[in-house]
Amino acid sequence: MDILTLASLLLTVSALFAYLNHRFIKLPTTIGIMLISLVFSMVLVLAGYLGFGRGVQIAQDIVGQIDFNKALMHGMLSWLLFAGALHVNLNELLKRRWTVGLLASVGVVTSTFIVGTGAYYILGLFGFNVPYIYCLLFGSLISPTDPVAVMGVLKTAGATPSLETKIAGESLFNDGVAIVIFLVIYGIAVNGEPLAAGPIALLFAQEALGGALFGFVIGWIVLQMLRRVDNYQVEVLLTLALVGGGSSAANFMHISGPIAIVVAGLMIGNQGRSEAMSDTTRGHLDTFWELLDEILNAVLFLIIGLEVMLLAFDWNTLGAGFVLAILVLSARFIAVGIPVTLLKLRTEFHPHVIKILTWGGLRGGISVALALSLPPGNERDIIVAVTYIIVICSILSQGLTIRRLVAYAAR
Repeated sequence: MDILTLASLLLTVSALFAYLNHRFIKLPTTIGIMLISLVFSMVLVLAGYLGFGRGVQIAQDIVGQIDFNKALMHGMLSWLLFAGALHVNLNELLKRRWTVGLLASVGVVTSTFIVGTGAYYILGLFGFNVPYIYCLLFGSLISPTDPVAVMGVLKTAGATPSLETKIAGESLFNDGVAIVIFLVIYGIAVNGEPLAAGPIALLFAQEALGGALFGFVIGWIVLQMLRRVDNYQVEVLLTLALVGGGSSAANFMHISGPIAIVVAGLMIGNQGRSEAMSDTTRGHLDTFWELLDEILNAVLFLIIGLEVMLLAFDWNTLGAGFVLAILVLSARFIAVGIPVTLLKLRTEFHPHVIKILTWGGLRGGISVALALSLPPGNERDIIVAVTYIIVICSILSQGLTIRRLVAYAAR
């Protein structure tokens, strides 16, 4: 099946599931689509056990053609990040830069080691022999909160601007930091590279700092171009070129495309919106990127739900996945609690900020994509399966209840 036919099929199924959710289930669109696709996948798997193997095989073959890692990390992610960054208030973000910075760096590192160490013993208890370095690799890929899932939930959560900035700002930046940590541990676990401070610092500077600098440069260039035109078609086209061309150039230069696009998106969404756009352009730009964001989110969460058809689960895997989901949430609580408690000595916080940041830290497609990028082997199969269970638990449990927690905290 060619890529255009596959994309058309995914869009069609996404639209159908979105309609069913809107008419009958009435959950947030992305979560509703994922839930329906999960049920659909499980029904197909059950049908296979009942003797309808041909239809199930066709569905599995179609889903198997989707390279989830490539589709998300080198395709949809930059567009989704830009759409999210457009609506983050840069002034609010700068006011809370220490909170966001610590959560996106120290928080991710802390969570990586807590989850990695805990996973080593938990997986052993369930009969899985996974080396410690691979457990750390698992810790690095499951620790970042997913900006796509988080931003989707924040739209309906009703959080205060201050709290929304902390959650959204952290989620937009911590995936770039987490990918650097993942690459370092990946090199040690898979390629046998030595653990040395120099190469790690160089990789971080190249990926994270290089990405931020590149994002600033391309954002500034497009901002100057926007100031010189007053035609919303041209201006929307310039933002499309910024995301598509910028992310491709970042990948070519081996710097962090996600961080570059977030920085560029913040510039266009703040300076560009206030200094270089008419009211007409702002309206069309917001409508276009909100629609694109909704479409890509729908397709992404559909794929997450359908991927269950390709995974092999047994009771030990399910048990390990559910226990690790609790560990990941506990690690998140510690990783958030330590920096926020320290910052409380000099900054005033909402009394329930640690609870909300913990529960609002959803895991999503980025974790699944990183897990799927591991080389074939027993470790990969185990990590992919438990990662998938954790992501599903996170989106369904936290995604469906964060609004109530925010409402309770606002009393």
